[in-house]
Amino acid sequence: MTEKYILKKDHLQPFLRKLKKSHQLVAPVQNRHGDTLFTEIDNLDKVHIDLDNQPQNSLKRFFFPQQEVLFTYHNPARDSYYFETVADESAPTLYFGVRPCDMSALLYMDVVFLKNARDPNYLHKRQNNILVGLNCNEPFANCFCNATRNGPFIDFGFDLQLTDLGDRFLVEYDRSRGQEIISSWRQFFAEAAESDVKAQYQAFLEARGKFRLQVHLDQAVKKLAEDEVPESVWEELSMRCQDCGGCAYICPTCTCFTIRDQPISDSDGERVRAWDACTFSGFTLMAGDHNPVDRQMRGIEKRFRHKLQFDVKKDNRPSCVGCGRCVNICFGGTDIVRFINMTCCGNI
Repeated sequence: MTEKYILKKDHLQPFLRKLKKSHQLVAPVQNRHGDTLFTEIDNLDKVHIDLDNQPQNSLKRFFFPQQEVLFTYHNPARDSYYFETVADESAPTLYFGVRPCDMSALLYMDVVFLKNARDPNYLHKRQNNILVGLNCNEPFANCFCNATRNGPFIDFGFDLQLTDLGDRFLVEYDRSRGQEIISSWRQFFAEAAESDVKAQYQAFLEARGKFRLQVHLDQAVKKLAEDEVPESVWEELSMRCQDCGGCAYICPTCTCFTIRDQPISDSDGERVRAWDACTFSGFTLMAGDHNPVDRQMRGIEKRFRHKLQFDVKKDNRPSCVGCGRCVNICFGGTDIVRFINMTCCGNI
């Protein structure tokens, strides 16, 4: 990919309005409480797309819903069951303003849901979308995507990627769909000049120097692999953790789930998939109420070993993208940055 284009900010709203004719639109919107969230937009004229603040949620719930019906089951004669697949009917969707960490998180979910046995519901949502990313000129306070190598800029995985250059965006494409969008709506785009490309590179260099957190993630990965994490770290984290599950629910790469059958009537019901978390007491509970894991002591350990050890061994990359959302939400102080600091620096 060598072509780069310019989209003036004055043209952004008309451009999105054109794409919205064939797609639902999801973008960061600040609600009346002051929270910025990825939100489905019905009317572009009634909302303000917020590209200045980090969305508190990620795209996870759009591709991997918090609760999703996979099958319906029926037992009309009360002697045998049969199941019917529930087809995913999600509409084509344009996701706009996706930061590099969230783009990387979506690529990680591709590995989880598509690498071996393909999840049909996830695959349908994934094939049926347009991803328009936004590079981070100003990393947020608790971001550390530089340590996870997912940002602050990214150069793959998107259809279109924007870089803010003041009164205009520099636009790149990665997938063929992005090139088709530019070709279809060429009136909104101008060829980027050499000065625009240099301005983008300057913005990248400046963004790399603006991170406020220094996170030694590679050292933590090494210590976990060599089993050199002091027992006192797990003891302290276990004492602090309140098992609320907030970190797992807000994390863009936590994909653990449970499946349950939910009766609707005496003869019919639904098989439902719902988010779960490895810190929950019932996560490893077995028949007969036996739990092979000491939940009071080892639940939080499973979380960080999963992120920084097991996934590294399996996929050659940690499943943390450095978005910092767990740092923002954890009132017990058991977020991944605290764990890394405790492991590498002894800061409790």
